[in-house]
Amino acid sequence: MVLVTGGTGLVGAHLLIHLLEKGENVCAIYRSLGSTQKAKSLFSLYKKEALYESIQWIEADILDIPSLENAFQGIDQVYHCAAMISFDPKEEDLVRKTNIEGTANIVNFCLAYNIKKLCHVSSIAALGDLASHESIITEETEWNPEKPHSDYAISKYGAEMEIWRGQQEGLEVIILNPGIIIGPGFWDQGSGELFTKVKNGLPFYTKGSTGFVAVSDVVTIMYELMKSDIHGERFTLVSQNIVFKDLLFTIADALKVKRPKYHTKPYLMNTLWKLDWIASNVFGKKRQLSKASARSSYSTDLYSNEKIKNALNITFIGVPDYIKKITTL
Repeated sequence: MVLVTGGTGLVGAHLLIHLLEKGENVCAIYRSLGSTQKAKSLFSLYKKEALYESIQWIEADILDIPSLENAFQGIDQVYHCAAMISFDPKEEDLVRKTNIEGTANIVNFCLAYNIKKLCHVSSIAALGDLASHESIITEETEWNPEKPHSDYAISKYGAEMEIWRGQQEGLEVIILNPGIIIGPGFWDQGSGELFTKVKNGLPFYTKGSTGFVAVSDVVTIMYELMKSDIHGERFTLVSQNIVFKDLLFTIADALKVKRPKYHTKPYLMNTLWKLDWIASNVFGKKRQLSKASARSSYSTDLYSNEKIKNALNITFIGVPDYIKKITTL
């Protein structure tokens, strides 16, 4: 039996489909019945409604230890996809608690129940910082605590430390560091918001860049690594390094709407996050742009996918082609 945390999110829900198609017996945790509706809708989107009925859902929370007791009964492998993604400084404590303490709880239960293997979904945000002589970020790039990092990045780095602790205590682990994950069905959160904003007439673009990957590639790699003898490793999952301008233009073209028109330069992004901070603190509005988000919008980090390509001999799906595909679902 396989346990999936975060099965009501983009990666987790796609993973559920993939696991069931492979004939796995699957248990997934949820915090509220309403949250399972998103997963069910994704199954419907792919016309896999019959598979959905095979999931054994258990109400649990990675921060609630008693509820996890039921979830781990009869489990052999765990895919830990649950996490909180937020760049709002006001949610710093909850982000760190969810991602670090929640992961620690999962590791502790894996050890207590003699789980055979744990796969943890981290992020490229938890990878290292380039030194002056380096040009591309790999799994070996060293994390520099003196460099600025978002609260989310720090939380994912802390979560990885818990995973490595589990390994030291005898647990077989795999860590995956995906770039920005593109996929359908969750248009109101994560990368899905990019599609929604472009569809609604997003006027601005930036010329920063980062790594992107299709969700179908992520779940395929997760499954293959868990079935392999590979453990005690981390892998960067990036199909392509893409400039935000090009990504937004590709999305606009796929949706057949107008492309963003105005280039927002770094100095303007820095002004906008300060105005957003004022609006949040004076008028109580939810943060739309943090200092960390503004900085990432014009950073030009490049990520290498050579390690996973060599390990599994895989070919990634091209992100532009994948965007065209999912906008027609």
